[in-house]
Amino acid sequence: MTTAKDTTYRIKGGPVGVLLIHGLAGTPVEMRYVAHGLARAGYTVHCPLIAGHGGSQADIKAATWQDWLQSAELALDELRKECDVVICSGLSTGALLSLMLAAKHPGKVQGTALLAPTLWLNGWMIPWYAQLFRLVRHSWVANLFTFPDIEPHGIKDDRIRDFIRKALSSDDTSVGGLPETPGVAVLEHHRLVNNLLPQLDQVEQPALIVHPRDDDYADLNNSWHLQKKLKGMVDMVVLNDSYHIVTVDRQRHVVVERMVGFVDRLAGQLAGRAKTAVTATITSSAA
Repeated sequence: MTTAKDTTYRIKGGPVGVLLIHGLAGTPVEMRYVAHGLARAGYTVHCPLIAGHGGSQADIKAATWQDWLQSAELALDELRKECDVVICSGLSTGALLSLMLAAKHPGKVQGTALLAPTLWLNGWMIPWYAQLFRLVRHSWVANLFTFPDIEPHGIKDDRIRDFIRKALSSDDTSVGGLPETPGVAVLEHHRLVNNLLPQLDQVEQPALIVHPRDDDYADLNNSWHLQKKLKGMVDMVVLNDSYHIVTVDRQRHVVVERMVGFVDRLAGQLAGRAKTAVTATITSSAA
């Protein structure tokens, strides 16, 4: 039996923080390259382990999407203790949790950075019959299914894919995550999506969306849907040489560059508004 190992990690930086949320059946390790890139730019970074992850299939089966969200909320509250400005970012399902945080806590979240956001599993390697799983409504039925992590594992780069393959075949799920995702976890993902979709037009914070054109898990139409529905300004970046796990694949450096640029601009705009507000207050008081 695999014992859950907390791989949460934090990197101390300045007053602007970035919350990085891993994907379904993944771990914070998949966010490490991006985390260090942001840290080098001077930001405080927090990569939490989401509830039910980092251990066995029994662990993830026992967790609901509300548990995932609660663990993300706790991480957000921790980061807010250190940072005045927080950008919530996530990969795949982690991107959806970031949007939920933005919708529920607009005063705590100043922006979102969504990496290969996955509303629907409809990438080119997803078999057509997997779409029938959308008809499943009950956990006991979902428990009859599993979704194996098969080639190319969301990775286009051969060398990195080989590393992921070895990690998935090991007993240490704290590194590579689970080799297969239980159907009930996919059902919880669907429930998360169903709760998020009606709230998208409430998300007014600026957003960066990074999505690969050749995503093997989630078609680009996932991000186009968000681009249309989100109420705030959206900066859309389409990668041309990556699969789904953009945080570790060939264009991971582009992900870091775009995220740093987005956070820089957003932090600068917020600082400018704060300065203008203070100046207006002083002028009004003097008058």
